[in-house]
Amino acid sequence: MADRPQQLQFPQRHYNGGPKSQRGPSAVKVIAVLGGLLVGGTLLALAGLTLIGSVIGLAITTPLFIICSPVLVPAAIVMGLAIAGFFSSGALGLTGLASLSRVFNYLRQASRSLPQEMDQAKRRKQDMTAYVGQKTKETGQDIQSKAQEGRRT
Repeated sequence: MADRPQQLQFPQRHYNGGPKSQRGPSAVKVIAVLGGLLVGGTLLALAGLTLIGSVIGLAITTPLFIICSPVLVPAAIVMGLAIAGFFSSGALGLTGLASLSRVFNYLRQASRSLPQEMDQAKRRKQDMTAYVGQKTKETGQDIQSKAQEGRRT
């Protein structure tokens, strides 16, 4: 033992990574960001190409629209009104069907539970009648006792 040099003992501190803000992003997050950038960039490029194509098409067809505008404007208005009519007809039809379906389902459920509800209503009526009778009896007794006290005084 004497030939061994003495070793100094330092307290051991375990490092568990510290706050989350000091650690780097996980691999899943990096892949998600790269995928989002790839998809977003592709869509942005397609949007730019579509805009350029629309501007070129408008520049080419503008003279044709100006020449044919007396015919095209009323035709566009009629087509717009017809499309709006079809859409509103479809929306109103779907709303009507949904309303009828809801009413039929309600009636079907009501016809199933009607006998039970009638029994419950009868029981509630009987309970209320018994309660009112009891209260009337108690009130009559209170009035009778107060009348007897009034006679005594």
